[in-house]
Amino acid sequence: MVADPDYRAVAAAYRRIAPHVRRTPVFTSATLNDRVGVPVYFKCENLQRTGAFKMRGAINALLVREAEARTHGVMTHSSGNHGAALALAARLLGIDATVVMPADAPGVKQAAVRRYGARVVQCGPTLADRETALAEVGRASGALFIPPYDDPDVIAGQGTAALEFVHEIPALEQLWVPVGGGGLASGTVLVGAAHGVAIIGAEPALADDAYTSLSTGIRQGPLPPRTIADGLRGALGDHTFRMLRDYGLPIVRVSEAAIVDAQKLLWQVLKLVVEPSGAVPLAGLLMTPGQNQDVGRAVGIILSGGNTDFPGG
Repeated sequence: MVADPDYRAVAAAYRRIAPHVRRTPVFTSATLNDRVGVPVYFKCENLQRTGAFKMRGAINALLVREAEARTHGVMTHSSGNHGAALALAARLLGIDATVVMPADAPGVKQAAVRRYGARVVQCGPTLADRETALAEVGRASGALFIPPYDDPDVIAGQGTAALEFVHEIPALEQLWVPVGGGGLASGTVLVGAAHGVAIIGAEPALADDAYTSLSTGIRQGPLPPRTIADGLRGALGDHTFRMLRDYGLPIVRVSEAAIVDAQKLLWQVLKLVVEPSGAVPLAGLLMTPGQNQDVGRAVGIILSGGNTDFPGG
């Protein structure tokens, strides 16, 4: 069994990927601070290269396994953000990439994967559909699989967003992250544990497999892809389930209406384009004011991505 990453792996990834990723800004808003009751800071991974935090994990994994990747190229499955990140990372290193994507993935995400130079193979909407199509690609090409979240090098890379965040805002006492496959959350809990910051997850109620998995101690499969938060439709993997279970990550479930309201609020107040998955933590924070009663200094939210189709087409 491959070992789970630790905080040292996050620190090493931070040094390794620094030349290839953007140190994203942190925003705050007096309007939102007043509404929540404490200072709230937003780590803007929607302004990361490829428009999402996924670039961090993809480039870290590819740099660690560069020699192997050059032999037959790389492949992955993705609803969009990890696929775009791997496509760009591969292009930067001169490596061929193939991305299996659901045919109903947002058009802006499919276009981005192609723009960064990867070949797109479309599939059905479920995780099983993705895995079947990916297996066919692998048999034909022998390409190296870079998982979208359940991989130690990917997890360590994703954790660098939280590491930057706590360095810039040392007053953080609580940090909210979205939970889908759990890569970002797993990397974040490593940083939170090392820096004394409490981590809270947020998940769509229509895709609450992680909540159920951690509540029961039995890893669940993905639910039907009904939530508008398309980046959170995956299920926890072996590494991410184990890491989030051992940390004891609390997860708040949010409604579709709450996600839309949070997304609108981010657009209107912070003037930031944030995709539904990225708005889920703010939705969770706004739905659970009691979570903030013991927070003395500041709350952080990682805005995970901004890749969304423009309203109206």
